[in-house]
Amino acid sequence: MTDNLKIYCKNTEEYIPIDGGDRLLSVYNTIKARLGFEALGALVNNKIEDLRYPVYGPKHVEFVGLEHPLGFRIYVQSLCMVLYKAIRDLFPGKRLRIEHSISGGFYCVLKHDEEALTPEAIEAIKARMLEIVDQDITFQRRERLTSDVIEMFREQGLNDKVRLLSSVPSLYTIYYKLGDLIDSFYGPLAPSTGVLRVFDLQPYEQGMLLLPPSQTDLSRPAVRTEMPKMFEAFKSYVAFNDVIGINDVGTLNKAVHHKYAPMLVAVAEALHNKMFDKMARDITERFHNGGARVVLIAGPSSSGKTTSSKRLAIQLVTNYIRPKVIELDNYFVNREHTPRDESGDYDYESLYALDLEQFNKDLADLIEGREVQMPTYNFSTGQREYRGNTLKLGKNEILLIEGIHGLNPELTKQIPEHLKFRLYVSALTTLSIDDHNWVSTTDNRLLRRIVRDAKYRNSTALDTIARWPSVRRGEKKWIFPYQENADATFNSSLLFELAVMRRHAEPLLQQVPNNTPQYAEASRLLKFLSYFEPLDEKDIPGTSLLREFLGGSSFSY
Repeated sequence: MTDNLKIYCKNTEEYIPIDGGDRLLSVYNTIKARLGFEALGALVNNKIEDLRYPVYGPKHVEFVGLEHPLGFRIYVQSLCMVLYKAIRDLFPGKRLRIEHSISGGFYCVLKHDEEALTPEAIEAIKARMLEIVDQDITFQRRERLTSDVIEMFREQGLNDKVRLLSSVPSLYTIYYKLGDLIDSFYGPLAPSTGVLRVFDLQPYEQGMLLLPPSQTDLSRPAVRTEMPKMFEAFKSYVAFNDVIGINDVGTLNKAVHHKYAPMLVAVAEALHNKMFDKMARDITERFHNGGARVVLIAGPSSSGKTTSSKRLAIQLVTNYIRPKVIELDNYFVNREHTPRDESGDYDYESLYALDLEQFNKDLADLIEGREVQMPTYNFSTGQREYRGNTLKLGKNEILLIEGIHGLNPELTKQIPEHLKFRLYVSALTTLSIDDHNWVSTTDNRLLRRIVRDAKYRNSTALDTIARWPSVRRGEKKWIFPYQENADATFNSSLLFELAVMRRHAEPLLQQVPNNTPQYAEASRLLKFLSYFEPLDEKDIPGTSLLREFLGGSSFSY
């Protein structure tokens, strides 16, 4: 060991001497008995790396395991390569595509197969995966000239990766080797297959569902939850992508490069218009049959609920129905009665931060045609006030209510079901980086929020990333359990949006200091965005949902 070369290990709060070129794995092996968990990767100066990373100078190192969000991501990506190898071993020539997350796992298909995967085939794939795990095969990290890697992928038949790398101006590319197979991911992999002991593989629709460890019990696979409505929303957009011929980032980049983007923007926006028209017609039909007097719009953060409600309102007017808006925030209980979260702070995301009794009484009165005194919540004093504002529903008028709790039956439990129409809004991203790397819906929403918060709320990317785990906890508790209650699901994602978002998000992410924990997420998102050919926003109309985040909208917010 060299006396003057040391790394600082955050886990053990000590300096550890190393030789130049030592890999993190060798450092981990000297302290793993004291860590209390199995390391999957490490944060090196707050940037995630795999355990094969060589260290040549002083570094700040934090080993991460399955309980860490970045460690969990490493586990899932490693599991996907094991799945790919199992399929190649059993069904040579078949093309695996991991399409999106759903039902607690990841939906996978074999493309261009005329029939669904049989339960017997899926069971054989799972058995082969378990064999690969038992063999404890090393994930070998390699780095070569991108031109060489492109040829290697072409020989292996991975044309999606050839398209991607051919469109990305990068001299060198990192890839991984597992036995005789190579693959690439936009993050590190585990040291070997032996750590991937917890997973399940089940038949699902036309394909299969890869279930990682449960985030509430890491010793067991996640429990599958049935989400037929959400799956249909994904399926519809995947079919749309197939029709226009853009399923992955490599194809999108080609379209941008060859100046096809204006047509792509026009087609994607037209699809949104068609969906708003369909929802408005469904609501109108119910309305004229004595139902749907209250439209409840819900969805997670940065899903585009506000623009969705405004565009839906326009479509309803064209059907001779006039929407009147109620803001749920005005029904907050007085501050002293507001529930508190685990940290002791006021929990305004809780359903019980709302005066449910008064809200239901007012809704019932409005539906009956009575005039109602409408409250206003004073955020300065934390008190509900009545300032003379009244509301009354006319013959062809309908209530439009936007809020995170719209799908929760408790919000409107005193209102008969037939009088409600529930709409769930989320950015269900169906574009993939390549066949084995999907675009996370959560990442899409986080990037939207980073751009919006910087533009309208004077918040830095660091601030937004720091708050995001709390936002996600609230979504998991108050929104996601109720998404299947929706009468309609609107996918607010736009096929081209991440190419546009890159221009806005990159400068903000680059400002996150590397001495903060949020740098890990910022650097990961920068790597992700680097795959997209930047697209100018000039062709995006003012009514586009994306304008809610970029600015330049025709609507007032």
